[in-house]
Amino acid sequence: MANSALEFIVGFIEDLPDAPAADTEGAEELLAKLRRPPPATGLPFDHILDDVEAGAAKGFNTAGPGYLAFIPGGGLFAAALADFLACSVNRYVNVWSAAPAFAQIEATVIRWLCDLFDYPETARGILTSGGSMANFSAIVTARRSLLPEDFLKGTMYVSDQTHASVAKSAVLAGFPLRNIREVPSTSNLRIDVSTVRRMVLEDRQSGLQPFLIVANAGTTNTGAVDRIDEIVDFARGERLWVHVDGAYGGFFQLTDRGRRAFQGIEGADSITLDPHKGMFLPYGTGSLLVRDGQLLRQAHQVQAAYLQDLAPESAIPNFADYSPELSREFRGLRVWLPLQLHGVNAFREALDEKLDLARAIYEALADAPGFEVPWEPELTVVPFRYVPKTGDAEAFNRALLERINASKRVFLSSTTIGDRFILRACVVSHRTHRDRIEEAITIIKSAAEDLERSA
Repeated sequence: MANSALEFIVGFIEDLPDAPAADTEGAEELLAKLRRPPPATGLPFDHILDDVEAGAAKGFNTAGPGYLAFIPGGGLFAAALADFLACSVNRYVNVWSAAPAFAQIEATVIRWLCDLFDYPETARGILTSGGSMANFSAIVTARRSLLPEDFLKGTMYVSDQTHASVAKSAVLAGFPLRNIREVPSTSNLRIDVSTVRRMVLEDRQSGLQPFLIVANAGTTNTGAVDRIDEIVDFARGERLWVHVDGAYGGFFQLTDRGRRAFQGIEGADSITLDPHKGMFLPYGTGSLLVRDGQLLRQAHQVQAAYLQDLAPESAIPNFADYSPELSREFRGLRVWLPLQLHGVNAFREALDEKLDLARAIYEALADAPGFEVPWEPELTVVPFRYVPKTGDAEAFNRALLERINASKRVFLSSTTIGDRFILRACVVSHRTHRDRIEEAITIIKSAAEDLERSA
């Protein structure tokens, strides 16, 4: 069975450069087949694997070099091997004494992440299923650290460009939507700190309790980076928790350009990171770092008599005390193994390459007639649109996106900023290189020219 699975996986990865960037056509027959209940007696493994292979061929090719939509996730093969090993030995790591070596591996990963942001030795963190759960735990930690048990006067401040998972997390943490203050962004799509100052003052005067500001280290829409240093300076004077959502952009801290963009991030109280984005790992790999680790523990720890036989925390944290999860998979190996195998420099060089590729798209489209590229990329998202000579611009750009994606060599997504329909290319996959970006530029320009001629 393992040999059959490996044969499929090797072929799948080798075919990624030629596979469609997205393909959902004709999936109905497969979906109907997969709705069958489990059999009373088992099927041959190769028969089952056929269904997996068919499913892998339909959908967004998020592992391929042409996937430039949303925030790509490359899925390093070494991480898949790590998961195979972790699931096979099936050790429990959320209490360190149950698997000391594996718990240490996870603690080592967290310490490396903390060191990346110059966090002190007292910092702690957890590996999560993704940025949404990390944002949730961050908000719970801030709430329990700064607000009383009756916390419904607490208000938080987010940019109009902040990821929707923050608002969802706040609601799940018990806050009504009216407590979430959406702050208008400036012309460069950063949170307007002067407006935050005014809103905090007004809320205090109204008897409310401001407690949290969320800064973006790379928004999903455009990759914009808030002035984290200004936000931290303001928050210290107001006793506000600063949470940085770096789910998409945080790992650009490995590069010189990223460190310059994230100036002041070491002063944030907590940081969300998604290794399944900036470290190219499989989906389901997020993380949260908290500068004062005891606050993370106090926010999540509860006592249970049936856990009394387990060893107390020592040099290795009991991660169950820092997280909403008691039972979960051993996520640390899928981060640790690729780092050990490839070395940190490989990730740094790959991220630098992605910054260069985004710049190449920006410069090519900025120089092309008819294209509007409103925001210079701070990271690797390039938002753009075409301004047709006649007709409705939004309808033209919707048709442009459809035509670009019909090539099946690249797959882009869109967003709306203000009242403008915007196309966006996002370069994150470790499999995306200069050749595919040059092809994408040609496809984008040709699609616009063809539409303009037919208008």
